[in-house]
Amino acid sequence: MENKPLKANDISKVQVLKNGPYLVSGNVPLYPATIKCGREGIPTEWEIGNKMQTTQSYALCRCGQTKTKPFCDGTHAKVNFNGTETSDNEAFDKMAKEINGPTLKLKDAEILCASARFCHRGGDIWPQISRSNDPQLKQNAIRNACDCPSGRLVIADKETGKVVEPLLEKSIGLIVDPSKGVDGPYWLRGGIPVYSAEGKLHEVRNRVTLCRCGKSTDKPFCDSSHYPEEDQEVIEDEQK
Repeated sequence: MENKPLKANDISKVQVLKNGPYLVSGNVPLYPATIKCGREGIPTEWEIGNKMQTTQSYALCRCGQTKTKPFCDGTHAKVNFNGTETSDNEAFDKMAKEINGPTLKLKDAEILCASARFCHRGGDIWPQISRSNDPQLKQNAIRNACDCPSGRLVIADKETGKVVEPLLEKSIGLIVDPSKGVDGPYWLRGGIPVYSAEGKLHEVRNRVTLCRCGKSTDKPFCDSSHYPEEDQEVIEDEQK
């Protein structure tokens, strides 16, 4: 999506507060979003729960230590949370590598990986792009890219020239990953603008994940730092 200012009739936004929480405004709905896995631990589907009770504006914890998850309770001030934003705010197309197949083109911005692992459902997505003249593999690759919450993976259909994106309501998902025993990031859906603590608008995209463990090296975006330490090596191998 194009990086552009808000329109007067589009007030939904997320404002990063300096060393503090995310301030969400515009009556953005909030839902639990659980990664459902099969026997081998590979994700099978998203389970979106019931809408949570919120107000017109609300503050979501960014330090990861609140006692009123997911909402901020002021703990960031007590623990001297360092929420310095380290993202270089580079546009997705500049970050992403391209993989060209016979019918699909995949753009992959590795730094945005939130380790939701849908890219492995039914086989790894990367080799499937190269074999996308197979209708079944093509369909699976498109489905898996669209279920990538961070928008790390974006697919374009070379036959139509169009980017394939899921139709998402403007909302925020609280990612829960029971298979790994962790809470994942905040999943911003439907093109919600995100402003830095200095008021700079990040690129507006259909799918974005924001850090909620406080450990990301790409703040405010998730970089998989919430993922269990024993699995970090796997992430690093995937990002090479």
